[in-house]
Amino acid sequence: MSTSTSIATAEPRIIDYGPGIGAALSFAVADVLSKIVFASGMDVLSLITLRGVLAAGIFWCWLRALPPRMPHSTQARLISLGLGALFAANVFGLLLAIQLMPLSVAILAYFIYPLLTGISGAVLGIERLSLRSLAVAVAAFCGLALMLDAQSGAVQPVGLIAAFGAAVARVISLLVTRAKLGGTDARLTTWYSLLAAAIVFVGASLLTPTFHPPLTDAGWIAFLGMGVTTTLSTLWVYVSTARVGAFHTALVMNLEPILSSLFSILLLGEMVTELQVLGATVMVVSLCVFQLRR
Repeated sequence: MSTSTSIATAEPRIIDYGPGIGAALSFAVADVLSKIVFASGMDVLSLITLRGVLAAGIFWCWLRALPPRMPHSTQARLISLGLGALFAANVFGLLLAIQLMPLSVAILAYFIYPLLTGISGAVLGIERLSLRSLAVAVAAFCGLALMLDAQSGAVQPVGLIAAFGAAVARVISLLVTRAKLGGTDARLTTWYSLLAAAIVFVGASLLTPTFHPPLTDAGWIAFLGMGVTTTLSTLWVYVSTARVGAFHTALVMNLEPILSSLFSILLLGEMVTELQVLGATVMVVSLCVFQLRR
């Protein structure tokens, strides 16, 4: 039995969910920090370019200090570089949505990706979806629609498109990582992905020669914090996917919108209505039930 097969069939232990929980928490912190960075005058492309170079540099130093035991094969390296392009699309879309809309709205709109992961798995023949699971998925979409309607004045079409596009990129990345990179060194996968994404970001910045750094000390502190949290999150997502699979990782990551919304209320002072809370609750609960029923 191959390594990837044994990983896919083994029942995950509680400890195996640690990287996914860490990724959800770290992403939630990064979401809040991104709002502070944007408020300081930095735009999305400037942010992801500078952060992408910083993250790639951090990982390069880490790999120099603690070299991997086994290098990637040529195929794994190429796949990881391709994931970097998907990661670039994912990051740009999500941050653009966060810049244009309230944090809770942007994150929950992005979190259709667990539903898309399950539906894509069914279409590809990876698993089967029952009628009950499909009904739960419909309930989740209804919860999202209710939340968006409650915040209709703050919802921008471009922001929604960006969030949905980021979700699609995330789904493809999760499925490819699980199918092609099981048993590989997650740090190397992360390094190649970050390197490819940084190249994409730098190229885009050169084509649009405008750069807007943070204009406040708080903006710079938040930016540096994002560099650390998003780098850790990216690594932990790959580790979690290798340990418990794409679908269990998507389930654990449902913690992110809960934590992001809570942090946005406590730290950013964002206001939420009872209807928005109801829609968000329906969506998150439906997401969890959808994953568990599978």
